[in-house]
Amino acid sequence: MPGVLEIPTAIALAEEAGRFPTAPRYDGYVALGCVIRGETYHFEIVADQSAAALASLGVKGVAIGNGILATEDENQAWARARISEGDKGGGAARACLDLIALRKRLRLGLGA
Repeated sequence: MPGVLEIPTAIALAEEAGRFPTAPRYDGYVALGCVIRGETYHFEIVADQSAAALASLGVKGVAIGNGILATEDENQAWARARISEGDKGGGAARACLDLIALRKRLRLGLGA
């Protein structure tokens, strides 16, 4: 994606396309990206709006693991992303899998 703000749109487009018989259907999505603070207010807008858009898709039933980082600098981003350190991408993938499993249980009437 060109940027973090486009990730929710790409997920929404994939969900919509999945309604057509020739398009693939996905059980869930893992949103990965990074917003690094700059000198302007843009950082807050991008971080807040991308998170809000992903949450909006989530409450509509789309299983999404949010691994979009909002960091002060590149070093902090790498520390949060590395498997040996924060493994935020792995955490987002596990969250997505947990949501997929929960959705399946709820649809089968098995509860949480």
